[in-house]
Amino acid sequence: MNREAKLKTLGELAAIIAAHKAAGRTVVHCHGVFDLLHIGHIRYFSQARELGDLLVVTLTPDRYVDKGPHRPAFSERLRAEALASLGDVDYVAINETPTAVETLFRLRPDVYVKGEEFRTVAADMTGKMGLEAEAVEKIGARLAFTGDIVFSSSSLINRYLSNFPEELREYLNVFRQRYALPEVLAAVDRMGGLRVLVVGDAILDEYQYGQAIGKSSKDPVLALRYHSSDLFAGGALAVANHLADFAGEVGLLTVLGEHQRHEEFIVSQLDPRIRRVFHTRPGAPTILKRRFIDSESLNKLLELYVMDDAPIPPELDAAMAATFSELAGGYDLVIAADFGHASIGPRLLAALCDGAPFLAVNTQANAGNRGFNTISRYRRADVAFLAEHELRLETRDLERDVRPLMEGVSAALRGAYCVVTTGRQGCSVLGPGGAFVKVPALAATVVDRVGSGDAFFSVAAMAARLGLPEELIGFLGNVAGGQAVETIGNKKPVRSLAIKKSLTALLK
Repeated sequence: MNREAKLKTLGELAAIIAAHKAAGRTVVHCHGVFDLLHIGHIRYFSQARELGDLLVVTLTPDRYVDKGPHRPAFSERLRAEALASLGDVDYVAINETPTAVETLFRLRPDVYVKGEEFRTVAADMTGKMGLEAEAVEKIGARLAFTGDIVFSSSSLINRYLSNFPEELREYLNVFRQRYALPEVLAAVDRMGGLRVLVVGDAILDEYQYGQAIGKSSKDPVLALRYHSSDLFAGGALAVANHLADFAGEVGLLTVLGEHQRHEEFIVSQLDPRIRRVFHTRPGAPTILKRRFIDSESLNKLLELYVMDDAPIPPELDAAMAATFSELAGGYDLVIAADFGHASIGPRLLAALCDGAPFLAVNTQANAGNRGFNTISRYRRADVAFLAEHELRLETRDLERDVRPLMEGVSAALRGAYCVVTTGRQGCSVLGPGGAFVKVPALAATVVDRVGSGDAFFSVAAMAARLGLPEELIGFLGNVAGGQAVETIGNKKPVRSLAIKKSLTALLK
């Protein structure tokens, strides 16, 4: 049979399998990504073919491959054609779901075959192997494992086919020598022992998408044709969501408006594991940032802020400070997600500086606070996070290298870690003892930068609380930020498993 004739849809493949089983033939099924076809795969298919009369292979579609930046290296069509070129393979189909579980119920093979590396179900950090084993049992099939040479597509791609720039490849080679993959994965697992409280501004990010159709004939105004809209939970809400899948316990203390409150939506968007405390700002709306987006390029054309930027009422500030003082003792790490929109008033600020067991601070300078929200608001922090422009705004210095500026900020905050993100250049990390390291950016595809800093900040703050080396703090933060920029806004938070899979793909 020629290669093209072997390529089928899942529906066609199900009918073919049913016909062969009705004729008394044994059907064997293999499933995987098969990004880089190698000798390990060839021997795997050869052994699988010996277990029956017909070998069918399904592969993970591009949209569900979660093996880190620049993956898959080859498109689903090319991967399918490569598999169909093998003599041992009778039919190939591209899967329609993230896992093989639904496909097993649909195809109902007699034998499902996995490689030797999956023999120990507990070793699969994704948990997919356990679900597949259950599905195999339910359809009355047999689960079999091949036993031969094992190669890693990720390792081979990293060594010979990496799409990263040469400088980044060289950095990763050096990083692998300093940190073993199990050590880095264990650091992520240790985050599960942390109890984290997030304090800061609740923000809703609204995206209005449209197509530019020209300039108004009467006024110098760009006209858009409306397409669609999105609403995301941002600010401190997004930070709490990023933390929820890592930390053992997450709390949230924030302020919502008295009108245009959006509480029902906010609760629906927050991870149910988050323990939330909402205070109310009288006479004000919940902060909403409306962005008008060109739907073709996803470029932002205009922002409109719905908010009350007056100082926080003293009574509300006192109530927030009192609530924080009641909560603080139950947490290992307090994160101040300070976007400068008056949720953290002077009394709460003092309570944070005095009462947080380990205080991580991110002060953002943005259009809404007109650049007045700088890190010097805080007289103490254990780790401070700034973008480079915020660091230069704080120090009023556009010329010098970031390191001496970071040293000054660290000293002013009583010797805190200082972490500065530098866009495409990655980040710089200064430790309390003066150790300094630069970590390059790891993002593969930049869709939207909104929210990437929140993801970076969330994961790196936990890494700092665990006392990890400065380089690991920056590296883990960059992996999280790299994942966040691949989605629009705060559409979905970073997940522990996704981070671990990216780390595995990068460091194999």
